[in-house]
Amino acid sequence: MSFAERDTRSVKARILALEWIIIVGFIGLGTGFWRLQIFQAAYYSRLAELNHLKSLPIAAPRGRILDRENRVLVDNYPTFTIMVHWEFLANLQEHIVPIAEGLGMDPAELSKQIEIARRRAPYKPIIIREKVSRQDIAFVETHQVEFPELDLVSVQSRLYPLNGFGANLFGYVGEVSESDLDRPELALTQPGDQVGKSGLERQYDDILRGTDGERRVIVNSRGADMGLFDEKAPLPGHPLRLTIDYDLQQIAEESFQGDNGALVALDPRTGEVLAMVSRPSFDPNMFAKGISRSEWAQLISDPRNPLLNRAIQAQLAPGSVYKIVMSTAALESGVADDGTAFYCPGGATFYGRHFRCWQKKGHGTVNIHQAIVRSCDVFFYNLGKNLGIDRIAEYSEAFGLGHRTGIDLPNEETGTMPSQQWKERVFRQKWYAGETISLAIGQGALTVTPLQIAYSVGGIASGGYFARPHLVSPKELERLGRKVPTPMDKRVPLSEHTVVTVTDGMYGVVNEGGGTGGRARIAGIDVGGKTGTAQVASLALSSKGAAHLKDNAWFVGLAPRRNPEIVVAVLYEAGEHGYLAAPITKAVIKAYYDKKNGIQPRFAERPAPGEKLDADPEIAQLRGRHTSASQR
Repeated sequence: MSFAERDTRSVKARILALEWIIIVGFIGLGTGFWRLQIFQAAYYSRLAELNHLKSLPIAAPRGRILDRENRVLVDNYPTFTIMVHWEFLANLQEHIVPIAEGLGMDPAELSKQIEIARRRAPYKPIIIREKVSRQDIAFVETHQVEFPELDLVSVQSRLYPLNGFGANLFGYVGEVSESDLDRPELALTQPGDQVGKSGLERQYDDILRGTDGERRVIVNSRGADMGLFDEKAPLPGHPLRLTIDYDLQQIAEESFQGDNGALVALDPRTGEVLAMVSRPSFDPNMFAKGISRSEWAQLISDPRNPLLNRAIQAQLAPGSVYKIVMSTAALESGVADDGTAFYCPGGATFYGRHFRCWQKKGHGTVNIHQAIVRSCDVFFYNLGKNLGIDRIAEYSEAFGLGHRTGIDLPNEETGTMPSQQWKERVFRQKWYAGETISLAIGQGALTVTPLQIAYSVGGIASGGYFARPHLVSPKELERLGRKVPTPMDKRVPLSEHTVVTVTDGMYGVVNEGGGTGGRARIAGIDVGGKTGTAQVASLALSSKGAAHLKDNAWFVGLAPRRNPEIVVAVLYEAGEHGYLAAPITKAVIKAYYDKKNGIQPRFAERPAPGEKLDADPEIAQLRGRHTSASQR
């Protein structure tokens, strides 16, 4: 091959290589354009937009919670949150130490908090601190140039009544957790969203929670706000009207005067809950403001268990209030009638064991009316023996014991209605006849909640009509577009004679000489009731005086005695004697009839909403500059 030929071939090869380079280059450019303009167009458009726009969330206020007369029980108030947008995360990492020191935080804890937030929601604003103090606001305001990544955003925070008023009833809100995201009803929420954690806040979270808005502002190359671009207003949550009567609730709350226990007042004709109290309580505003680890640890380690809603979760022996159920079962089954009588010398022996009556000297010969009025244990020991555990369990369960009532609150407990099958299933043991004797006076393995007592006694006095207890009426749910639950009301056939006998006995408890509930008597009002004292430990232990071992006191009252308009069940922990719980019931029933007669009940004035939570004039002044979001 000649030199000319070799040179020509070399030129052709170089030209071919150049052609391939050009082709590959065009393919690369085309691929790049396709990736930029088609495949990842939204992503790069977002980045370009962020070069001059910054999006600030506008939190939607939760719906207010109202009482039956539209008085505000739970409200909102504006406060501030410090947050950082994810595109400024690099700036934050550089400034983390001075920012943490300026906000009084541990830099390591802040770094951990940021990392967790970044993993959970990579492109959402990172919240540095919620419900900030005046000092925090001053720090952000005076370091805008030094730390442009920090934003001060106005949000709506929950405002609950003070002194634990209705705390276990209303519940509280908090940031949605990873476990919350597994709940179907929270599937569409995002990390950082505020959701109901307990009580009514959780039960009706979908109604109360609104839809957040967005505010977009123009920013310069340093991230500083230059003005408003556009704004999408938030949609507030719907207000929720309860069946609760604020006046009755306040009377009930004040009646405990620092003691522990629970109260449920309901209208057995409809199932409407008029008042619900659980003591000791807690301050849900701690959660609204952002509860600290130490505060949370103190709450959950408190031996008094303030987070327990005793009205629906305290499962305790009912004591002698259970004698209403026993009397009804005995009359309906034919085991007892008006002529049935037993002699009480102060105790009796059954199956080789001696059982004492609370009245050591005895009651003499008593019939069923006198036994209810005087709460004679020996009479009911005999009823229990004659009824047998199977019939006792059958009637008790028909009256709602051992089952949830279906109230519209989360985590209602069932209580325990023992039976032969129950003991074999739980303990792999047979039922002993002697256990029935203790059960007959509301002791032994039997446990109930205060709500169950109000529900069952109210249903018996109503002639066998048991209305499902509820805090939001079906009419209110229809107004809100919420599916109304399938009615759980039920009827248990009861003879008129049974109802008259039992309710006359309850009237005698309050109004006859020798009755154990005289402290519930109200002049001019047809009040009936039943006392109960339930042991929580043996007599030897409880006599040593430890408060947590003292007997629990119960009282259930109603008015009028037949087809009652109101029934009130009171649990007075460590109250020792049921008659001591009677005045609490009396106060609520009297307030109900006072209102019915146009008389305003008297009670201590409740502090104005937010009186102690948001009284700082400097923060109020700052709100004028941060109405919806940072407006620097």
